[in-house]
This record gives sequence, C-alpha cells and structure tokens, in this order.
Amino acid sequence: MEKFIDEISTLDQKLFLFLNGCHTPFFDAIMPWITGRESWIPLYLFIIVFIAYKFPKKQAIISVLFIIAVVGLADYLTSGIMKPYFERVRPCHETSLAGMIHMLVNCGGEYGFASSHAANSFALFGSLFLILKKYPFFKYLMLLWAILVSYSRIYVGVHYLGDVLVGGLIGFLISLTLYKFLSITLIKLKQK
Repeated sequence: MEKFIDEISTLDQKLFLFLNGCHTPFFDAIMPWITGRESWIPLYLFIIVFIAYKFPKKQAIISVLFIIAVVGLADYLTSGIMKPYFERVRPCHETSLAGMIHMLVNCGGEYGFASSHAANSFALFGSLFLILKKYPFFKYLMLLWAILVSYSRIYVGVHYLGDVLVGGLIGFLISLTLYKFLSITLIKLKQK
C-alpha cells in the first residue's frame, strides 16, 4: 500500500509541475485574481439576489441557508479536518520542488490536502445545480467557474491536482448529501 501511495504522490507531483508550468503572461495576470476569495463577493451577492428574485420568500431563505451550510461544511471538512489529519505538504512548501514552481501568490498554510477552494466552489456549484433546475445555462456557467477556481490553485502553485480533484468531489458530494437529507426532512415535515 505504501508503494502505491508513493507512486500516486510521484504522479501527482509530475502532473502538478506540468500544469503549473503551462503559464502565459495573460493568465499570470488574472489567475491570482481568480484564486482570491474576495474577488468573487459580487458573484455571491448576485446569486443571493437572483435566488431572492426567482423564488418565493420562504424557499429563497431555505435555499440560501442550504448553500451556506453546504459551503461551510465543505470548508470545515477540508480545512478543519482533512488538512491537519493527512498533513500533506503543499507543493510550494515541498523542499524537493524548490525552484521548480511558478508561484503567483503567498503559499498559505503548510498543508494542502484537500483543497478547500475546490471543495467550496464545487459545493456552491452542486448546490446551485440542485436548486436552479429551471436555469441550465446558469448551472453550467457555475460549473465552468468551479473548474476555473479549482484549476487556479494549481496554476498559482499552491495545490496538487489530487488536492483539487478530491476537494471538488467532496464539495459536490456534500451538496448532494445535504440536499437529499433536506428533501427527506421537508417531506416528513409536510406529512405531519
């Protein structure tokens, strides 16, 4: 098992160096902005206003609270539990990769598995995918956004591809699980 994990880690490093090495002046200028959490505050406000406008008040409140819960849980699971548990050093803190990484932002905390940026963006996408069934264009636009934010973490030098893939999967699965739980709970409440 240890040999298998070492092989996966080696492959992840090679993929990271390849993806991180594919940079251009244009993307060097915009990827730090894309990866910044504050950059997307207008989008989050737009989503809240959009939901408030398109849904009845009670449904809008439940939807926004659902999104907050999903993203909060994804962030807590990746940052609060997984990173300290697995203690996988970020590529930018890996001494064997020193001088090989195209760094565009501050490295951040020591550990990077799994990416909370990827988990949070895919949790938001998953939530909107489930809530906004009548708006396919918006849902797929949010999927592209989640992929871009997740990829930006590799581009700027702070996460391996494995960190991002697992983070994205966790965020999406949390949205599905909480949605199913909420749906079952609401059905039971209506039956009473």
